[in-house]
Amino acid sequence: MRYFDFNSWHGVLTTILGLAVFTLIGVGARVLMMQTIQQRRERMNRQINERLRTLIAAYKTLGGSFTGQLTVDPTHLRDLRLAVREEEGEQAAEQDEISSSDRARRIRDAVEAALSDIILLGTEEHVRLASQAATDMAAGRPIHTAELVVSLRNFIRAALDLGAIPSDISIPLQGPTRSQSSGSRGKGDAGKEGGKASTRGGNMSGAGAGMGVGIGLGMGQKENDRPD
Repeated sequence: MRYFDFNSWHGVLTTILGLAVFTLIGVGARVLMMQTIQQRRERMNRQINERLRTLIAAYKTLGGSFTGQLTVDPTHLRDLRLAVREEEGEQAAEQDEISSSDRARRIRDAVEAALSDIILLGTEEHVRLASQAATDMAAGRPIHTAELVVSLRNFIRAALDLGAIPSDISIPLQGPTRSQSSGSRGKGDAGKEGGKASTRGGNMSGAGAGMGVGIGLGMGQKENDRPD
């Protein structure tokens, strides 16, 4: 109590003011520290959410298929064009490009983008598997994505606090998602537009015929009403 002076009003006021300043400094330092910790936590949460969102999208791209062709064809479209043109000519190249290479090209492009995202935001194991797949693709060798998909699945479930998949459950090998061709949608849209156009044309022709019949009847009625 020797630091506090309560013998006079001046001493009391000085003591109270000192305590208020000390308390204000302590509270301000605590608030500043809490805000700093909260901002850092929010930034980490945003980074984790963005990382999970990207890895989940990559998982869906690399492991969205359980049947069919589960490997990725690394052949580039220009290489396929050159090979087919050398063997069968321009017309065969165009037909082969439309029939089979377009889907394989879209799958390869999607897998390349997914591998790039995994190399950027994945764990050490993810980066190692994705780098090996990218190396094989660049060398022109077909790649399998099943092992990388399993690693992504385990990481995502652990990050979301989900339980591990029971060992007695058998999951088939997973491959890249098969993209749908845009040609069928284009044909369907063209058919719909053609149907709408024909319907509009039929309605317009029907309206024109009705107007012609009405005009003819009106003229005939005038002829009958005309005095002889």
